[in-house]
Amino acid sequence: MAVSMCYTAFLFYSALVFMLGACIGSFANVCIYRMPRGRSIVLPRSSCPHCDGKIAWYDNIPLLSFFLLGCKCRSCGGKIAGRYFTVELLTGILFLLVWLHYGVSVKTPVCWIVVTGLIIGTFIDFDFMIIPDQITIGGFFAGFIFSFVFPGLHDVSSHFDGFKSSFIGFMAGAFILWLVGELGRLAFKKEAMGMGDVKLLGALGAFLGWKAVLFIIMGASLAGALAGMAMVFTGNKQMSSRIPFGPYLALAAVVWILGGNEAWFAYVNWLRGG
Repeated sequence: MAVSMCYTAFLFYSALVFMLGACIGSFANVCIYRMPRGRSIVLPRSSCPHCDGKIAWYDNIPLLSFFLLGCKCRSCGGKIAGRYFTVELLTGILFLLVWLHYGVSVKTPVCWIVVTGLIIGTFIDFDFMIIPDQITIGGFFAGFIFSFVFPGLHDVSSHFDGFKSSFIGFMAGAFILWLVGELGRLAFKKEAMGMGDVKLLGALGAFLGWKAVLFIIMGASLAGALAGMAMVFTGNKQMSSRIPFGPYLALAAVVWILGGNEAWFAYVNWLRGG
């Protein structure tokens, strides 16, 4: 009986976390659409991009409304882009995975914030080849604050050590990627790394620390190389040069958050023979 109750509670809280993530994903969709257009993410309330008709609350239920409306606007019949559903589903899944990994811990809500920012930045980067300063600059200031208030994010006990770890992570992320970009610019005589990517890695370093920065750089580079080779082999050689680096950084950061850190440290210890 006790086992059954525990399992029921686990399913209940898992569903609750997933629904929370889907709701945050709905807000992320607003940010993805409005931020690069310089519009407020608070007001006015959501509207159809085709007819500008206001969307009623019952037509704005995460995940469900997409199917209940038949993927079309109730007012004008304009098609609702599948990306809205994708973002809500992805956010829900990542929220659930973060909760399953960290459980009841201060790292859980903080990682939810990081993941949400990465989703917003990634989809904007795909469309506009930019990462808004609200995500990057706002991200490293938020990283400093959270790391000072909750030093356990960096597995230290004092507030000063938490802030110090955050600042070192920020400097490592921003400087390393800036240096890579400068060397690439000198070698290829053209811009090799956007400042949005530099600021994004700085923000990730502020939240996750310098060890995460090294992992993210290696992971993003590997993912980018594999994706580029796959596109070349499938005849999409030009497409490989159009995908920004930000999404690869985001992917590597999510891997780190969801256990890449433990796997990395286990690998390092194995190399050391321990």
